Amino acid sequence: MVSEVSREPRMSLSRKVSTDFAVGGDYMKNYKQIFDELQKETSKIIVGQESAIEQILVAILCDGNALLEGYPGLAKTLMVRTLAQLMDLKFSRIQNTPDLMPSDITGTYIIEEASGKRQFKFQPGPVFANVLLADEINRATPKTQSALLEAMQEKQVTAGTNTFKLDLPFFVLATQNPIEQEGTYPLPEAQADRFLLKINVTYPTYEQELQIVDRYATETREQKLKVMLNKNHLLTLQNLTRQVPIANDIKQRAVKIVLATRQNKEIIQYGASPRASIGLILASKARALIQGRNHVSNDDLNVLAYPVLRHRIILNFEAERKGM
Repeated sequence: MVSEVSREPRMSLSRKVSTDFAVGGDYMKNYKQIFDELQKETSKIIVGQESAIEQILVAILCDGNALLEGYPGLAKTLMVRTLAQLMDLKFSRIQNTPDLMPSDITGTYIIEEASGKRQFKFQPGPVFANVLLADEINRATPKTQSALLEAMQEKQVTAGTNTFKLDLPFFVLATQNPIEQEGTYPLPEAQADRFLLKINVTYPTYEQELQIVDRYATETREQKLKVMLNKNHLLTLQNLTRQVPIANDIKQRAVKIVLATRQNKEIIQYGASPRASIGLILASKARALIQGRNHVSNDDLNVLAYPVLRHRIILNFEAERKGM
């Protein structure tokens, strides 16, 4: 369903985004209201999936990338597109296939004729957006998958001898299908590690599916969405996320959780890197901000440890043989 989007940000919300981070309760309630309103607006299009939407927002606030895994038909693409509309971000989508070339993502040089002279001009690819949806990323060849690495990490694209900076904020939100593994190319460990979170998108409940059927099998009217945030607001919120206080004992617990993945050699071949420790603490700060708290709690660590670590742990042969 195509949605109509009002281009004017909701001023009552945008005024609440302050450049000065304050730990006072009133300020934190304002931030919570922003994300509550965002979730409410998203629910006009997406039924359920509150946990997945929250985790996507966590990745965005951390200036990170997210990998969404779920069965076909669970609205993964629609979810990402809707959030991009609500944040007034330029959205671009890549359908990954085995014959997709790196230049199909990054762009290529074309010959342009002007004033009787021919010269090369760079034609930007779909990676030049704010939100890049890489649909079914594991269907692209490793060579094509690697074309995203520089963009995901350095927020830039190198073509020939020239380097082009990407417009900020920039996120890669990729999807992959846990079934139909024939003809797929599993993500290399180095690229999987570039994703802050691996988000499992689950089936809706019975009541939610009834709502989905009622909404999309009977109604034909388009839903009107309001722009809730813009680029400047997001960049400010990303800066505020890093300033959320975290107690030393919780910080130490986060590092111990990651360290534990490297010590159980009986079942784990390779554990998570220090990038996971940074990611777990940052993601926990983002969740605290979304929920309107002025500190990170143990509950934040418990909820986000799974999406931060599930794609960073490589089991050994014995553990895989036992289906662990």
